[in-house]
Amino acid sequence: MVNATLIQSYDKLRETAGLVSLSNRGAISMKGSDCASYLQGLLTNDISGLTTGAGCYAAYLTPQGRMIADMRVLNLGDRLLLDVDSALSDTLTSRFSMLVFSEDVQVNDESSAWYWVGVRGPGATACLEHILKLERTLSGTKALTAYQGLDNGWWVLNGKPVLAVSNNELGVPGIDLGVSSAYAGQMNEQLEGLGLEWGNAGAVEALRVEAGTPRFGIDMDQDTIPLEAGIEARAISETKGCYVGQEVIIRILHRGKGRVARRLVGLIFSQDHTTESASGESVYDGHESIGRVMSTVLSPRLDRQIALAYVQRAYTAPGTHVEVADGESRVAAEVTALPFPPSSA
Repeated sequence: MVNATLIQSYDKLRETAGLVSLSNRGAISMKGSDCASYLQGLLTNDISGLTTGAGCYAAYLTPQGRMIADMRVLNLGDRLLLDVDSALSDTLTSRFSMLVFSEDVQVNDESSAWYWVGVRGPGATACLEHILKLERTLSGTKALTAYQGLDNGWWVLNGKPVLAVSNNELGVPGIDLGVSSAYAGQMNEQLEGLGLEWGNAGAVEALRVEAGTPRFGIDMDQDTIPLEAGIEARAISETKGCYVGQEVIIRILHRGKGRVARRLVGLIFSQDHTTESASGESVYDGHESIGRVMSTVLSPRLDRQIALAYVQRAYTAPGTHVEVADGESRVAAEVTALPFPPSSA
């Protein structure tokens, strides 16, 4: 059901370590004494609470509570770095720049200046300890093995500064490395010299979907409310002050008790379904369309096709049986909570 190359790559990422391309990531730098308080009023998470070497996941919303973008906000000490989708970096830089009035904030799109690569898997930190040296003057003394959440710090590789950031979006431990784009080739040589192989794109996507991690532009867009995508626990602070879109979010959380009309869930397709359903296919209960499929992959771990899908609130309970359009026919599927269970048994 799943090709051998994909399975081999998938197993390495889950059991040891491998390399993941991050060519779709952009970087926006914010400098100035007011940048934390400035972002505090724009983003959903607590930016002012970030100390040097800490980070958080956040969303940028419209006044109606719909997503403009998601991002990882990293406090590097001398500036805040926003890890964003590269397709949005230019637009976000312009938006943020236009919203600066009297604040001491300088916004710059640094996407072309950075090269990013992910080292993912349980053995990631052990591999990197062989080649990275801690830059104590910039990052303190926190060991790479102690990183969690979005902890980050500066390290040195062959005399060149490297930013290391913890990342578990694939459901396995991982460290993202950022260097000057001029050193991209040297970075790759060092990592490949450790015996690390580049992860198959299908294997990386399978791990992401299994982990239940939605991606903006694929599973979330500008019509999405963060609570629909299930990212509120890691993206939204309920104790911080005002931010754009907060009124809508608070109304749903407090008055509506977190209920939204639709929710992102997992779907496990029937075992006899061997072809990959397309993203955008409708989910049905009988003749009624009750949702839409987003990301779909063949899962090596479950030996099934699985998907992320939005379904109406009444159909979000794990074990709910639904059908998904497959051309002119339908295929049976079962709703599951995210992340996906260890096995399909």
